[in-house]
Amino acid sequence: MYNLLLLLKITNYFMQTDFSLKDYNSFHFNVKTRYFETLKDPAYLKNAIINREFDTDNLFILGGGSNVFFRDNFHGLVLHPVGKEIEVIEENEAYIVLEVSAGYDWDEFVAWTVEKGYCGLENLSLIPGQVGAAPIQNIGAYGVEVKDYITVVKGIYLDTGADFEIPAEACRFDYRDSIFKHELRGKVFISHMQLRLNKQPDFNISYGQLEEQLKGTEITQQAIRDAVIEIREQKLPDPDVIGNAGSFFKNPIVQKAQYDFLKSQYPEIKAYPAGNDMMKISAAWMIDNARWKAYRVGDAGVHPKQALVLVNYGMAKPRDIMSLAEQIRKDILFKFGIELEMEVRLV
Repeated sequence: MYNLLLLLKITNYFMQTDFSLKDYNSFHFNVKTRYFETLKDPAYLKNAIINREFDTDNLFILGGGSNVFFRDNFHGLVLHPVGKEIEVIEENEAYIVLEVSAGYDWDEFVAWTVEKGYCGLENLSLIPGQVGAAPIQNIGAYGVEVKDYITVVKGIYLDTGADFEIPAEACRFDYRDSIFKHELRGKVFISHMQLRLNKQPDFNISYGQLEEQLKGTEITQQAIRDAVIEIREQKLPDPDVIGNAGSFFKNPIVQKAQYDFLKSQYPEIKAYPAGNDMMKISAAWMIDNARWKAYRVGDAGVHPKQALVLVNYGMAKPRDIMSLAEQIRKDILFKFGIELEMEVRLV
């Protein structure tokens, strides 16, 4: 059981109890947490861990809630980072290294870098969530992943309160994956990350849909951001209007031999090289081909424009969405011999 004085020490504010997280998860599930508070300064959390015994088993750090799936009420403390600072760590004529705090809204940060002319993140425009979640998920879109620019991830170990600085090469970044989803899952609070961005144009428009969208347009950082936003708005539902967490499933990576067999059975299957004789299969194509796109049962459904997106049309409960997800996974395994992995973080 939590010591309320300790909780107050962490946050320096009065705790909210039996707090609804409906506005803090993009599926808009009306789940509750026993305690909720915003966290402006990580030092409060650090000092509480160092000076007092702290039950981290019932602590959850919640950012923008855009990639989180609450299966039920949370019987502990949810801390929501809200700190928003950007610091210049290093700068020369070629690049700049920035340190940005976890509570910064990701797209707001991307817009700031575009305004300043710091290149690299424009392809990652309009991705929902906060900066602190970016390295956990290794967010990516339109040919770019955030790992391409991260240099260091900083934070606090929840068991000791000790600070950590993990260089990018030790974060084990992979497709929508990192060490923070494995050995360090639930064991750290990410407070900041550092990114090295280019001060000279170094654009990536190799992704087919983005390249097509930019045809006939002068290639600038702002033009790329505008094109990415337009593409995303055309095919992805606004979570403020229809509850969703973006891509619910990962695109599976398989051996090229398996892809070649599938290609012989389904000549129009979509896939992309993933290195080392591997291929990344389009999960959206498989779900669409299996006729799940636009499927709806009650208020749980598959979005009609993007088969990777499961949606809450209003009153769906977590179990409704999860039931639909499991039906889709079983069907894809049966039809294609591929087991889809969920991209959302289950809580």
